[in-house]
Amino acid sequence: MSELVHYEVHDGVGTITLDSPHNRNALSRQLVRELFECLDEAKDDEVKVVVIRSADRVFCSGADLSEAAEGGMEEGTRALVDLQRRILGHPKPVVTRIAGPVRAGGLGIVAASDIAICADDVTFALTEVRLALTPAVISLTLLPRMSSRAASDSFLTGRTFDAHEAAAMGIVTRAVPQEDLDDEVSRACAELQQGHPQGLRETKALLARDALAHLEANADDMAALSARLFGSEGAKEAMTAFLNRKR
Repeated sequence: MSELVHYEVHDGVGTITLDSPHNRNALSRQLVRELFECLDEAKDDEVKVVVIRSADRVFCSGADLSEAAEGGMEEGTRALVDLQRRILGHPKPVVTRIAGPVRAGGLGIVAASDIAICADDVTFALTEVRLALTPAVISLTLLPRMSSRAASDSFLTGRTFDAHEAAAMGIVTRAVPQEDLDDEVSRACAELQQGHPQGLRETKALLARDALAHLEANADDMAALSARLFGSEGAKEAMTAFLNRKR
């Protein structure tokens, strides 16, 4: 099978690129497994900063619904918990570059990152409620960053919102003009690289402590809830209808 996640290191920056255009970088088993491998590689001493980005104009469309519709999402939901845990607990600062739409589970990567910079034409949506689901697993990293009002609005309506609203909610660090995105990401990486490795590691651990504690305290319940809903008849019907509309 073709590689879905690429990794390269240049000038102390380890760049992880999601490249699964056939399903809009959906979080398939293969993509998540390869993402884990790249995050592990990025622990190397030559890397000071990690960047997660997409190869094309879609950052991540969320769970792979074609896999979910086949049933048995317990492993997948636990893998998404672990993905957020690995980003939060990574010893290097993680910067996410967002140049295209982010939907549902993809927001878990964004929320788990230390710095998230997006182009101002990017859109976001937590669409789970429309598929008889709930953003259970990604709530582990989203809720510590959002106000309760913003969470209620975005979680319950499933509506699409723009980059500036995502920044106001606390989901992303800042939104910049699309033509400035690469320069802004490079500037953030350069600033981070001025930090001492120990200072970066310990400061990140300090900042992530409460979020990791929240994740660990609620991970099992949220994974079980998500798996139960994915296996429900309502969700199966909604996902099948959605996939049929896309064909």
